Amino acid sequence: MSTSSTFPSSEITSADQVAKTIREKILEGELEPGRRLQQDHLSDMLGVSRTPLRTALAMIAQEGLIDYEANRGYRVRAFSISEVRDAFAVRAQLEGFACRCAAARKVSDAVIAKFESLVTEGDRLLSGGMLDPSLLPAYRRMNVEFHQLIISLAGNSWIESFVRQTHNVPLVSDRIILWDNYDIIYRSHDDHHRIAKAIAQGEGIRAENLMIEHVTFAGNLLAERLEMDPRGVLTSQSKPSNGLSKSRKNG
Repeated sequence: MSTSSTFPSSEITSADQVAKTIREKILEGELEPGRRLQQDHLSDMLGVSRTPLRTALAMIAQEGLIDYEANRGYRVRAFSISEVRDAFAVRAQLEGFACRCAAARKVSDAVIAKFESLVTEGDRLLSGGMLDPSLLPAYRRMNVEFHQLIISLAGNSWIESFVRQTHNVPLVSDRIILWDNYDIIYRSHDDHHRIAKAIAQGEGIRAENLMIEHVTFAGNLLAERLEMDPRGVLTSQSKPSNGLSKSRKNG
């Protein structure tokens, strides 16, 4: 059943905006897995009334990001480490295929310029040789835009739909970044450079393999960290360390 047939049309626009905000907070880790969503708190935090909030929560529940428990309300859905690994494996293949499709379409000069703008922004954010916690939101935005650009260039709506489903395992989202090791982030951003170059040059298989390795590496790293310190991974997304993580190369 579609959302428009389930909820009054007058509620949809407002509820959509509320749902988008809550969804982002879940995908970015601010609303961590297992957390109970208290409607009074959410209403105050988002500055909205209970009616669009209830509609938004029902919409997000349909996506599988939250679960409803009778007489207890909604809770952010929790996933096992095995499920996180499996979702990353699927996401890697899907985004790799998106790269191959994008490269085959002979991207325009405007798209190449967009890629260059994104990787240049990433270079700027990492230029200090350390990870400044205040720069995580900007790096996250760049990362999301980079991956979304490739998915849109693929020209295949099924890829976009299925990638979005893998993001319904919140820790698999491209918004999750372990911002505590400069060398690892630098390596990841170097992947962005090489992927963008391969797509621009029409090297589909190379771009595909680079993206599969890029996402697989991120997934393995996250899974290992979850096994060692799950609470630390979740906390790092909403409250990055106050310290500055320096490159081992720079001391």
